[in-house]
Amino acid sequence: MTVEQHRSRTPVGRDAAAGTVDVATALEAVVPADVLAEVDPALWGRTVVQLAQGLVTHPSDVGRVVAGHAALAARIGTATLARAMGSAAEGPLPVEKDGRFKDATWEENPVYWGVRQQYLAVVQTLHDLVHAASLDESSRERAALLMDVLGSVLSPTNLLPGNPSALKRAFETGGSSVLAGARQMLDDLATNQGRPQQVDRSSLRVGKELAATPGKVVYRNRLMELIQFEPQTDEVHEIPILVSPPWINKYYIMDLSPGRSLLEWAVQHGHTVFVISYRDPDESMADVGLDDYLELGNLAALDVVQDITGAEKVNLVGLCLGGLMATIAGAMLHARGQEHRLNSLTLTNTLLDYSDPGPVSSFVDPEILDRLERKMAKTGYLPSESMAGTFDLLRANDLIFNYVGPNWLEGKAPPAFDILAWNADSTRMPAKMHAFYLRHFYLMNELARGELELLGEHLSLKSVTNDTFIVAAINDHIAPWRTSFQSTTLLGGDVTFTLSNGGHIAGVVNPPGQKAKYWIGTVGGDSAPDADTWKQRATEVKASWWEPWRDWMGERGGGMRQPPPIGSDAYPPLEDAPGSYVLGTG
Repeated sequence: MTVEQHRSRTPVGRDAAAGTVDVATALEAVVPADVLAEVDPALWGRTVVQLAQGLVTHPSDVGRVVAGHAALAARIGTATLARAMGSAAEGPLPVEKDGRFKDATWEENPVYWGVRQQYLAVVQTLHDLVHAASLDESSRERAALLMDVLGSVLSPTNLLPGNPSALKRAFETGGSSVLAGARQMLDDLATNQGRPQQVDRSSLRVGKELAATPGKVVYRNRLMELIQFEPQTDEVHEIPILVSPPWINKYYIMDLSPGRSLLEWAVQHGHTVFVISYRDPDESMADVGLDDYLELGNLAALDVVQDITGAEKVNLVGLCLGGLMATIAGAMLHARGQEHRLNSLTLTNTLLDYSDPGPVSSFVDPEILDRLERKMAKTGYLPSESMAGTFDLLRANDLIFNYVGPNWLEGKAPPAFDILAWNADSTRMPAKMHAFYLRHFYLMNELARGELELLGEHLSLKSVTNDTFIVAAINDHIAPWRTSFQSTTLLGGDVTFTLSNGGHIAGVVNPPGQKAKYWIGTVGGDSAPDADTWKQRATEVKASWWEPWRDWMGERGGGMRQPPPIGSDAYPPLEDAPGSYVLGTG
């Protein structure tokens, strides 16, 4: 429902059902829609007003929350006093792993122990207040996220007296760390939208330390470059791999530092590998839609791969939105009677069913999309910082406030970490494509419902009968693994489902090592178990999912042959990998 439709059904400034004044709607009635779209596209202002109004109109519920907090604070005070007297008293609130409180002082010193318990009590109370306000589901989700951020802001670790690590360093450095941190803070306030820098990118250069697997750009159109990697084995499998990355970020999340690159891993295990590298959109691409990403992306790349290798079929590998596009490409091939060109699918951290997309749903609402479209109409694209800021808010503790102490209070330089360097190298979204994606997938869930049409074809997931290897991550907040599991009932072929440790990114950047772990099991068809039942039955392995995928892909790679040439007469090499588009120079 648009803002205009909402107003046509409800008297301005008044809740029709309750007869109470709706302050949020009253304010929006006098503020131009274009202004709202620019200053508050995510409805934060309305959420704050709705929360305040809900608290005012439910005084008894608020009173119970306040009384509960007072009782909890008293119990914490008693436990803190007991610990100060030498007791090993346990606190009333559980302490979870949190990088902001990793200093041993938080456990050993009774005062700091009590401060942390009181802080956890405040965070719990903030969420209890959201529940007491009795908001509608969409507003409640945004209010809960807002309280998460507020709780992070109120953390004692954001201030020097409440941060024992920073105090120790200040004494050790004679105060110079405090001055260095203040300089970093002022610089971040001026140049990094007020957020602490997550990473030092000076020693992590694309094409050098990152995206360093040798190869050539063998094709380029107005939307993407296609990279073919040089072989690293004497023989390769007959059936090549085409990698479909997300268009929302740059492809090299799959080609990070040597030894941590999934694409390098595939090349080193005898596969001919191609990867799409999308152009960073600008205002000239405002009218580029999802059908263009399909036609000029996966389908165009498939033509080039088959021409260069002479292969009759291709193994398609996709990550996140690239996995969605790979699946759509598979459905399109079947709709066109070209299913013989696709050999297998690999989908990593991918949603095909958007019925429960997790915390991201807080930012996908009909009115939010109306405002977002107005905002994008001015430039032709969604700015990269808007998307990056949204994902940072979903994990504010990890991606924002975890760096306040080390950077701004201790004066330490941010780390040089490949994943964070990639994360900071974000991209824009074309207006038409992004609006179509949000509406037709998040709001309407057309692909899972069998209602999606692209390029004049009706697409059916059940028509994709190829073998599929699905990877999800147990701590993924962008593509929740239980929702990803629903893909096993949507596709028409045999499905191997794998659950990795880690989150949305670490679950993919998961090279063999001591910390790697996964669960694996075969599912498929309408009778597949639910996600939790599958996990109970699945085999748990202390290793990386890269290893069973290597074996699975090897079985579907065909026989061995001499490596094909880099490029062909029709598609000669254009330049060295990683190409121009990933560097923003094309």
